[in-house]
Amino acid sequence: MADEQRQAVAEQAYQKALQYELDYGCCPQCVLAAVQETVGIIDDSTIKASHGLSGGGGLMGLGACGALTGGLVALSAKRGRDRDKLDRGRFINNFKKGRELVERFRAEFGGVTCAELQQCFTGRTYDMWDEEQYRAFDAARGQQCARATATVTRWVVEML
Repeated sequence: MADEQRQAVAEQAYQKALQYELDYGCCPQCVLAAVQETVGIIDDSTIKASHGLSGGGGLMGLGACGALTGGLVALSAKRGRDRDKLDRGRFINNFKKGRELVERFRAEFGGVTCAELQQCFTGRTYDMWDEEQYRAFDAARGQQCARATATVTRWVVEML
């Protein structure tokens, strides 16, 4: 794909991911759905499997941001190690792309965990299992999570 065409597809993916996150939530699924619709390589079962990665994993805030994990899954769908190749090395090129994404994400958003992003975006962290706190988080974050989701999606499309 030519650079100009790749940029156009990346922008289309950005817009789709942004709107999906604003409309439906679950950042990893939004990243993967937008990649699927613009580039391919992602199947529906991968999108379904990513659901539990949202909110730092199980909505606990402790693990990597769901947008970031969705991006890593998308990169691995293209470059990762197949099941029948488990005994053939680590496939380090996929890890290099993943590292690039993580480093870029940290530089742009000030952290990599959901809790770190909550702190950066709103000045505090929230218990997303507490309905009142979740509503407060949803109001306080504005479009920040959607922007992170869309930005990761753009980067992934550019990296593929």
